[in-house]
Amino acid sequence: MRKKALALLLVAACATQLVACSGGGTGDTGSTNQNKPDPGKTNQTEDANGGSELVDGKFKETKKITVEVYNRNNDGGTDPKTNMYAQYIKDGMLKDHNVEVEFVDVSRWEEVTELNNLLAAGTAPDICVTYDYATIKTYADRNGVQDLSKLVEENKDITPHLWDWLGETNIYWDKDPETGTLWAIEGKRATSNRIVTFIRQDWLDELKLKEPTTKKEFEETLIAFRDNADKLLGENADKMIPYSVSYDVGWRAATLIESFIDPDISQREFYVNGFDDRKLTENGTKEAVRLLNKWYNDDLLWKDFTLYGSGDTTEDDFMKSGYVGAFSHNWDYPFRNGADSINASLKRLVGEDAKFVAIDPFEDSKGGHTKYVTSTAGDRKIFFPKTNDEPLASLLYLDWISDPEHIQYLQLGDEGVTCEKLADGSYKSIAATGDAIINSQYNIDYTITCNGLNLGDAAKTAATMANSYAEIEPELVVRANEIANIDAVHEQNVNVGNVESENGMGTTLGEKRDICYDKAVAAPVADFDKTWDQYYKDYMSAGGKEIQKEREEKWVSTYGDVQELPKK
Repeated sequence: MRKKALALLLVAACATQLVACSGGGTGDTGSTNQNKPDPGKTNQTEDANGGSELVDGKFKETKKITVEVYNRNNDGGTDPKTNMYAQYIKDGMLKDHNVEVEFVDVSRWEEVTELNNLLAAGTAPDICVTYDYATIKTYADRNGVQDLSKLVEENKDITPHLWDWLGETNIYWDKDPETGTLWAIEGKRATSNRIVTFIRQDWLDELKLKEPTTKKEFEETLIAFRDNADKLLGENADKMIPYSVSYDVGWRAATLIESFIDPDISQREFYVNGFDDRKLTENGTKEAVRLLNKWYNDDLLWKDFTLYGSGDTTEDDFMKSGYVGAFSHNWDYPFRNGADSINASLKRLVGEDAKFVAIDPFEDSKGGHTKYVTSTAGDRKIFFPKTNDEPLASLLYLDWISDPEHIQYLQLGDEGVTCEKLADGSYKSIAATGDAIINSQYNIDYTITCNGLNLGDAAKTAATMANSYAEIEPELVVRANEIANIDAVHEQNVNVGNVESENGMGTTLGEKRDICYDKAVAAPVADFDKTWDQYYKDYMSAGGKEIQKEREEKWVSTYGDVQELPKK
């Protein structure tokens, strides 16, 4: 899909007040941040041979590094290796550090497979990025990944932006408590928002229904959509999809699944059963899927959800065309992409009143709306392969990309082109065209240490968030953000060192997890238990059981026989 507009989130107040949209274009990267070394003072860093490698932050001889960037293959998107944002980084790194940067694109939708192939062939970029830590650990065990512990510590004084933004929490999140090795640095989430449920407000109005606030009311609403397909869709009644989920049930139906988990679950149990964030093995998940199975067999779910995999746009096309009554997805999903967003497309194709609004219908056993959200460290993992022969230049790249001014320019672009500064100092995005089109939300494919807007001021960020989705009413964004944070439970770092049984299992178990979810949802009601048990057993026998056992052992050996960790 076309990524035309920046989706901006509410973030916590940051340390430095920033200027507005960077007006300097792609070649002007001068920063006013006070944490930068004094340009009037010679700053020399000794290289391994005792010679001066850096002078005033620059290498005396030009260094060259390669950096991974996701290719989303957007319809009408820009080349992530050469667009104006890539060039901004290239120009800035050359100017500030005398480092030439070349981007290597990796498919966002096949990133684990492609990265594995590159690592196996010894041709991986100097700076690699992945959501899958298991891949990193697999190659670390094969001596294919660099230990970053000494590198980050010994160069702390010349990487102030990296340390100011990530802090010890994110930099040392994955540091092994026994060996001290550090195979990856965690990018920082400026927001922890995850999944929200959306519903067609115009359909509720048409049928004179109130907004559902419980699972029972939600089901009754879906039934009303199904039974009034002729009224709501006319000649397209046969295309009615009351509620839509994708093949990735564990992600998309997360808040429904989490509503079946005991809200008082101990941290120990949650960790032992929590190999990944799709919660397949948590107590309560099976009953959540049983409800989805009922809805599927009652013609309340999209029948073909298992047929369309990652990156396919069929489901989005159905939403834009007006055939879908409700869906659960990333908290701002219907607002993304400017004129091509789901809500903007609905208004254009269906009518002025057609829109999705956020709701919170999945209550837990105590009447709350528990949502398990990530910590600030639940983001991309950044690592250097063993083949990286320019680790210092690569570390300086991470520092440069963590400079608040650089982050802000990449997120907002040029004033008058991709953003407009408002009277209160906040910003409103402008649907971009040509080389200014941004391929990923917030340009996160470049701001690899920062996932979410970082304007340095909470109030300004909140106002920007409300105004920054092109062709979207600001109040819809504010509402979705508020709902995403109701009863949110933030992940706490459980660092027990290497869990050997997890190494290399991310892809294998991820595929088996998705199969278990998909098969169980789509099974006949009478076969649900048999189907779930069959594929769940397959998942556990393929490594899930061993992981749970070792996680339990590691917890006890690290923390003792306790159920909770001290709050930090």
